Amino acid sequence: MLRAGIVGLPNVGKSTLFNAVTRTRKAEAANYPFCTIDPNIGIVTVPDERATVLSGIARTSVIIPAAVEFVDIAGLVKGASQGEGLGNKFLTHIREVDAIVQVVRCFEDSDIHHVAGDIDPIRDIETVLTELVLADLESAQRRRDKGAKEAKRGDKVALGEAEVLNLLVPHLNAGKPAITLKLTSEQKAIARGFFLLTDKPTIFAANVKESDLATADSNPHVQKVRDYTRTHIACQTVVISAQIESDLVDLSPAEAHEFLQALGVQESGIGALIRSTYRLLGLRTYFTAGEKEVRAWTISAGDTAPKAAGAIHSDFERGFIKAETVAYDDLVECGSVAAAREKGLYRIEGKEYVVQDGDVLLFKFNV
Repeated sequence: MLRAGIVGLPNVGKSTLFNAVTRTRKAEAANYPFCTIDPNIGIVTVPDERATVLSGIARTSVIIPAAVEFVDIAGLVKGASQGEGLGNKFLTHIREVDAIVQVVRCFEDSDIHHVAGDIDPIRDIETVLTELVLADLESAQRRRDKGAKEAKRGDKVALGEAEVLNLLVPHLNAGKPAITLKLTSEQKAIARGFFLLTDKPTIFAANVKESDLATADSNPHVQKVRDYTRTHIACQTVVISAQIESDLVDLSPAEAHEFLQALGVQESGIGALIRSTYRLLGLRTYFTAGEKEVRAWTISAGDTAPKAAGAIHSDFERGFIKAETVAYDDLVECGSVAAAREKGLYRIEGKEYVVQDGDVLLFKFNV
């Protein structure tokens, strides 16, 4: 299962967010730096209203959602790339995840200490980014030096790596994350083998106070974060209120909905963050639906029908014959598989079919 790591400066709401997305109290959330040392890991279900709609069509009450793994990583401080704070331990934990959710504090609260003494989300973003870039720069320079002899001998792999590293090093040295460097598809494939921290897909979570959630779009801190991440890092920003969602953990769905409505919002942003992170990881969902259950299955974008069948069982992929499929929107519009079949919207697809997000599938196989 792919992992998304929650990172940021101390006391920005990382552990509170982790507790919210995992709906647990696993992570200690305290008003001092480094209350998280060893990473907390949790399996998070992906909110998807399509499964509920399909359960009505299939006439079942059993829904099994898709899931993704989140990791709560200790707070980073200035100088982490040189060993400050938890330093190398922190960077190692980030290196082990597949995507990054950077929490940025966008609220004023004198009772919650900020390591820099005041609230400045752009400074906070740049502090984290600088440490990750410095760590990557050191890693890239070391790798380039190590492969120099092989490249001089004409080794094709070493020459390919050297070409990419000669582009990466000055880019990183200019303070820019690796993910913003324009490379060819072949060069990107080589760069992925370097496992650079700033080459990981990233999403930003602008954490606001409960009272600011309904008016978050006019929050100057949020506006700055959105503008900065869009123009400098080409990343998405999702507004969340980690504290609200953490408070909702112990409420029933009906009580939680009522509480949010009283605040003038439909959700705290956690659902949108989970869904965005799921897609950021390159994950997509298809469904199987029957009287027994409706189940969301996780695949990677671009997976063919046999590969998607393998998500259920390796025998399904090995003995794949065909896939019977209908698009979610078509099935909902028709109201049943029978009606979709009558309208010619229920199709038979073969081994080359690329499964689309939301497809409802039935596989035929023989082993």
